[in-house]
Amino acid sequence: MSQTALIKDALAAGEGIVRLAPCWVPRAFLMPGGRLKLHPNDLYILGAHRGGIDERWFSSTTKAANGPLTAEDEGLSYIDFNGKRALLKEAIDIVGDQFLGKTVMSREGGWNLLCKFFDNQGPIPHHLHQNDEFAKRVGQKGKPEAYYFPPQYNFKGNNFPYTFMGLEPGTTRDDVRRCLERWNTGDNGILDHSRAYRLKPGTGWQIDAGILHAPGSLVTYEPQVNSDVFAMFQSMVEGRAVGWDLLVKDVPEEHHQNLDYILDMMDWDANADPHFQKNRLFHPKPVKAPKAMADAGYSENWIVYSTPHYSAKELTVFPGRSVTLKNSAAYGLIVVQGQGSIGKHEVETPSLIRYGQMTKDELFVSYNAAKAGVTVTNRSETEDLVILEHFGPGNSEAANLIPVKQ
Repeated sequence: MSQTALIKDALAAGEGIVRLAPCWVPRAFLMPGGRLKLHPNDLYILGAHRGGIDERWFSSTTKAANGPLTAEDEGLSYIDFNGKRALLKEAIDIVGDQFLGKTVMSREGGWNLLCKFFDNQGPIPHHLHQNDEFAKRVGQKGKPEAYYFPPQYNFKGNNFPYTFMGLEPGTTRDDVRRCLERWNTGDNGILDHSRAYRLKPGTGWQIDAGILHAPGSLVTYEPQVNSDVFAMFQSMVEGRAVGWDLLVKDVPEEHHQNLDYILDMMDWDANADPHFQKNRLFHPKPVKAPKAMADAGYSENWIVYSTPHYSAKELTVFPGRSVTLKNSAAYGLIVVQGQGSIGKHEVETPSLIRYGQMTKDELFVSYNAAKAGVTVTNRSETEDLVILEHFGPGNSEAANLIPVKQ
């Protein structure tokens, strides 16, 4: 069977919904937190030199940028159908209109979303993601991103459930320059110019390109623009040195020692916003009146709704109930609690996953299926069925929830 036939058969058999295999990604400069349900023996299955697996990517058509040892399909999601597989990226390249709809394919040219769980024992170094202007210079796209902290995965906070974000108002360009100049003398002190915010399960944040952030140790659900561009600004984290190469990973080679160029990548107004928390912390918003949804057997909340680049919902179907819901755009989903069915697909939340093992917790819902309505059934008599749904750019239902900038 050709890949094209496999893709079309999978889409037809699932009535517009395809099953995806787990996609695991290591990070050499971080320590895995051990809460993604990957078997403990498999956290370093790719070798200690590659780092521990601390991320699971969803509905991904984006290759991970993990250096010269990165596998050709690292970070890319596979459709699984009757034990055979095809890349989701290949499927969208071949029959993107059927997956995303003609309007989105014409406007975006593909599935311009990367969504993941990341799970670390401690904090990530203070870093930023370049905007479109700077990312384009190294052949990439700029990357804003959003966070949501799913309660189902955050049964413990690990070492540092706080995130440094932005800069203390009044911080100057020279303050940050001095930090970069001290890179090889130990801790360069960049966190002395930032604020840490306590992370709370069930809430989320929006971090635009150019904003420094050092994500803490909660398991984080992270919709973002499909790019793996970044620049680390912190020289040491939890006693571990961070190489200069991770600061200039996505900087043109001729500017690797140009501090002015590196400082220019920062969005100074956004970093030093005196109302940073007010403008960037988000709480779930009900999609409809809560009582009407409860009477119908479910609850549905917007959990990411702060930008036109992406959006996300959390759907909870109550025990023994079934609901049919429509959406205006294609989406990927991950089941984080319970078991039941979504369309023709049986779903369940795994307790423990071996590397390379198939699961029944991840799907991709095509545009036509989303528009027609998907029936979600909770087969448990006692436990909620909880699903996180991630949407790409231009989801019309989320458009009126984007905050108006003053």
